[in-house]
Amino acid sequence: MKFAGAEKEIEKQKQELIEMKNTGEDLDEEINTLENKIEGKESEKTFSGILLAFLTAGLVGIVFVIHVLPAIAQRFTHAVYDSAEMVEKDPMHDARAKVAQGDWEGAIEAFRAAAVAEPLNRLPWVEIAKIQIDHLEDAGSAVTTLRTAIEGQEWEENDAAYLMFRLAEIYDKELHDRSSAATTLQQVMEQFPETRHSANARHKLHEWGLV
Repeated sequence: MKFAGAEKEIEKQKQELIEMKNTGEDLDEEINTLENKIEGKESEKTFSGILLAFLTAGLVGIVFVIHVLPAIAQRFTHAVYDSAEMVEKDPMHDARAKVAQGDWEGAIEAFRAAAVAEPLNRLPWVEIAKIQIDHLEDAGSAVTTLRTAIEGQEWEENDAAYLMFRLAEIYDKELHDRSSAATTLQQVMEQFPETRHSANARHKLHEWGLV
């Protein structure tokens, strides 16, 4: 308010100065006095402007420290903890931990729990079969695992085809049962005709000399 008042006062005095100079009268002393007053007001206005700038900067700083900075810190903290919480909520987190510990039976149970939590995720079933083959040397159980997965869930085309190809691979490479592998590939062709999955199954059967 003081800054704005000084501006108005200066404009008023400048107008008076112009009028005094335009009278043509000998008013040198009055003119000098008014000019000195104007200079004083301008100095006062400059000081008020500097003071106003410092006060504004101080106020902005206080608001930033009291309100803005804590809000930023809170958002950052939530981002970090929310991210960690998302990791903890990964249904396969416990299963992976048990795999790292070499607890194969515990990992299988954890992967089964993950499959229940995410029924449309094929990965838990694939991981169970992998453990049964690589670490428990039980290809028969791997076959049972994949058959349970295939028959117990309405899968998307790509997921169903993947599980069936994996089953055929286990039949062929682990159990040396090419007949069952071929039957599984025939099922792929029947279930997904006119698709790349059918073409891939036909190509594999052709390699085996069965078509």
